[in-house]
Amino acid sequence: MDVRGCGHGLHEEEIDMVAMAVTAVVVNTMSGMSLSSRDMLTQIHKRRALLQSIAEAPDCMATCEAVVQLCAALSSSVFPRQTPRWWIRRRTGGTWEDLRLCDDATDEYYRQKLRMSMAMSRQIIATCAAYVEKKVTHYRMPSPVEQVITFTLYRWASGETYESGTSAFGIGRATGLQAVRDVTSAPLQAYPDAIKWPVGRRRPQILRAFRDKGFPNCFGAIDCTHIYIDNRVGAPSDNYYDRKQKFSVQAQVVVDLDLWILHVHIGYPGSVHDVRVLYNSQLWRRAEAGELFDAPPENPPHGVVTRSYLLGDNGYPVACPWIVQPYRGIDQGPDEERFNTRQKVARGCVERAFERLKCVWRLFLRTHKTNLETLPQQFVAVCTLHNILLDAGIDFDENLLWEVDENGVRRRVGNGAGGRAAAAVEQERGRGLVAGCTSRPRRFDVGPCKREGAGGGSGLGGRWKDMGWCDR
Repeated sequence: MDVRGCGHGLHEEEIDMVAMAVTAVVVNTMSGMSLSSRDMLTQIHKRRALLQSIAEAPDCMATCEAVVQLCAALSSSVFPRQTPRWWIRRRTGGTWEDLRLCDDATDEYYRQKLRMSMAMSRQIIATCAAYVEKKVTHYRMPSPVEQVITFTLYRWASGETYESGTSAFGIGRATGLQAVRDVTSAPLQAYPDAIKWPVGRRRPQILRAFRDKGFPNCFGAIDCTHIYIDNRVGAPSDNYYDRKQKFSVQAQVVVDLDLWILHVHIGYPGSVHDVRVLYNSQLWRRAEAGELFDAPPENPPHGVVTRSYLLGDNGYPVACPWIVQPYRGIDQGPDEERFNTRQKVARGCVERAFERLKCVWRLFLRTHKTNLETLPQQFVAVCTLHNILLDAGIDFDENLLWEVDENGVRRRVGNGAGGRAAAAVEQERGRGLVAGCTSRPRRFDVGPCKREGAGGGSGLGGRWKDMGWCDR
């Protein structure tokens, strides 16, 4: 082609078409920018100069030069590019930046980092955002709500330290500490009925499931687990060291056969016995008042009248009418052994619930640094998320139940559950630590979750605190 005396030029129509195509690319990339006013003004000047050079292109050399300039501008981030859809996930650096990518490859990444799908995490973030969002002030912009909630979920799921987690999310350590404080109460407010005693259609479903296991009128299984934490400065270590000489806090949980959590009671030091936790819980007060186990009694063939109850281990008192324990002693007949086997199998749901809860939210699986004032609310928050994921049908990765130790041996993780033996109950009774004692235990203050009228006396300050979120 020969244009303007140039043997290797382009027609004017072709030059105009190239210029129009380049102009269209430039204009399309101008939308969706989230820059400051000064940076936006600089970008506009650069684009205007580039468009001017394209419009005044005299021949093919100038046109090709304009195309080269445009490619160089795109590669130097003068114009933003749409995220390409790679067949593998494109790493951008940092966990938060990777979670922000919106291609199909990030769904598995969400399951790895947050233990849930991308759609489920967005639903939880959208529901909790109204309880976390802060006002814009004249001093600075608040951190994005999505980043704050995602960081808290990531810390609970990964169990990483604040130093490592905040670095992965590009925020400061103080911001991470405040983020956990702000987000902890959000699930409790956004999902007030996630943890509650079974009512409506769910109630007969639970009773029917336990009846199929051989335990009619059973509402669930009860047990305690320990949340291991670092010994904080000035803490009364004698109270918080459990029987395994670990610094911990007790948590009492009731679950059904579907691993749904029906009741949570947390806040007592690790040295407190399971029986004492029970006697000072809202569960005990409501059960003794006849508010919970009100199902009609059943009279099975060749049996006794069966009223409503829970399944528990030998750590609970025999005198409690609504907790069924295994037979004690070593000289047991075939019927007693058969009953103990069935009771242990049915009661295993609470152990499996602890395993799933702690393996998904691994912060509570190992010893970690935390604030004792917010620890009870954090645990209730992950129990709420536990029920939400069960309700949504999120599959549980069985590989989370296993880990490789320092010797390279693959073993099953421990969940810190289990009560004491029956002999320990008598030992505690002799020390005055169960019902009928006159001495008062040392107290543990969990801040805003306290319940008035749950005990009195002196100690660490404040009253006994009963989470009692199952009542909502």
